[in-house]
Amino acid sequence: MANISAPRTRRFEPRSVEDVEVKVVECDLLVVGGGNAGCFVAVEAARLDPSLKVVVMEKAEIMRSGACSAGMDAINTYIPQGKTPEDLVRWSRAQVGGGPLREDLALSNARELNACVEELERWGLPILRDEQGNVRYRGQWDISIHGEQLKPIMAEKAIESGADVYNRVAGTSLIMHEGRCVGATGLGVRDGCFYVFRARATVMATGGAGTLYKSYTADSTDSGAQIWMCPYCVGTGYAMGFRQGAELTSLEQRWVATRTKDFCGPVDTISVGYGAPIINARGEKVMSRYEALGGDAAPRYIRANAPMEEWLAGRGPCYCDTTHLSPEKTKAMLEDYLNERPSFVLFLASRGQNPDREPIEIYGSDPYILGGHTGGGFWVDMERMTTIPGLFAAGETAGGNPNKFVGGCCAEGKLAARGAVAYLRGAALPPLDREDLRAEMERVYAPLLRRGEEGVRPVEMKERLQRLMDEYAGGVSQFYRTNEERLDYALRHIAMLRSQFQYLRAGDPHELMQALESMDRVDVAEAVVHHLKARKETRWAGWQTRSDYPERDDEHFDCFIESRRDPRNGEITVFTRPYEQLIPGDRHTA
Repeated sequence: MANISAPRTRRFEPRSVEDVEVKVVECDLLVVGGGNAGCFVAVEAARLDPSLKVVVMEKAEIMRSGACSAGMDAINTYIPQGKTPEDLVRWSRAQVGGGPLREDLALSNARELNACVEELERWGLPILRDEQGNVRYRGQWDISIHGEQLKPIMAEKAIESGADVYNRVAGTSLIMHEGRCVGATGLGVRDGCFYVFRARATVMATGGAGTLYKSYTADSTDSGAQIWMCPYCVGTGYAMGFRQGAELTSLEQRWVATRTKDFCGPVDTISVGYGAPIINARGEKVMSRYEALGGDAAPRYIRANAPMEEWLAGRGPCYCDTTHLSPEKTKAMLEDYLNERPSFVLFLASRGQNPDREPIEIYGSDPYILGGHTGGGFWVDMERMTTIPGLFAAGETAGGNPNKFVGGCCAEGKLAARGAVAYLRGAALPPLDREDLRAEMERVYAPLLRRGEEGVRPVEMKERLQRLMDEYAGGVSQFYRTNEERLDYALRHIAMLRSQFQYLRAGDPHELMQALESMDRVDVAEAVVHHLKARKETRWAGWQTRSDYPERDDEHFDCFIESRRDPRNGEITVFTRPYEQLIPGDRHTA
């Protein structure tokens, strides 16, 4: 086993791709992304067959990478005594307004969930318990943890499983042979090398897509803007699969969360964990306006949209009212934040704000594509294989199954590992296609080979895309609203951005990675706009709001919106798949 970090290179100035060192690594199972789900893929694969050679390609450093890198203060899905996996599916279905969601995937995930959380506890994760030793719940399904070391705990187990971890290698493309995936390529961010990982099966576990939209917290995305999602999860996994024809599902079901204003920190810690109600500028409890939809227990998209509706109605700003908390409770709340967002405590201190005397202001986040929270991601079968044979998805990249969160993404890692290991036993590695390899190297290194020339810097393309998505594809500045004409405008200008890929320039391997990320964002954003355009209704107000189609239309859109990009010509096809209810009960009732 190995935990490999490429050395930092002082100068890397190739004149052509012939000057780039190519490193070929062969393995049985390749895991692209060493976050939460990726670590569980590695551990489960080793448990199933210790003889397998497992490789993890990680863009950062596995000990502190991914959405859990800074820690967590809770695990949001853990089935309590007296409840069943079917109950969890019903709750998840109600949280997305009755669906659609893949109930087959959700049920299989729920059946694995508790075992994964208990495994984390055995590995050393502190789960808070009461005096009788019972797990301490802070809501109907979520439990409190001391999670500052959550990611290092998972990473250590992945390394101990025997996986070879290649840190500082950013994924660039899938390796294809006769329509199936046989590995992936990557850019060495430190050494500039081109990595070729040949694998009999590949699991995509790169996390979701943040930074497609502009954050309201800063004008420049590179000047300290606060976003909720890990800023280094940019949708690369989605883009890698989409470019090769993998089917994407439900991207229009974006995740928009209520966050602390000016910091974009988590609110559930306050509202769920400490019972702080949401109030408007007049001191009125906001969720009381939504009693017919469940009030404080309303679906997540309702709770996220409610503070923004108050702003539009002239009753903003809105707050989480923490002024009822005792000094002891306030101290405990701030300690909880140290487990997930420690800088938020410093943020409050910098303002001289004491939460038990002054409420914490809240606002909506920029939108994200997150298969662990909402349904966006790859369409997968029960083995978690995408529509490309040999390519599996785990965690945020696996679509159709919302409300997985940390524990569910662990379960997805296990399920994807089982599917991948079963698949690879009958799969052989074909010869390496040197022509395809050369073409991908030309694409990857083109911005670096233009260094010194006039052109477009990666940050400039990123900022242009983010502003475009914010203003025309339903970002926070537009209170998440969009319409047909704005979406058409976004598609035209995304095409313009794509035409400017040929002008991207980079000065070193790190900026080259940023150039590739900018291209990945454009690819994913284009798919998102097509999904928003195809759903001509408002199904999840706030997450997906069409001002020209303000009502829900179950007759025509009680279905999954799907997209596929033709790898030969880049044309995108949008179509639907039917929703199938498997778990009995009212779809809108938990």
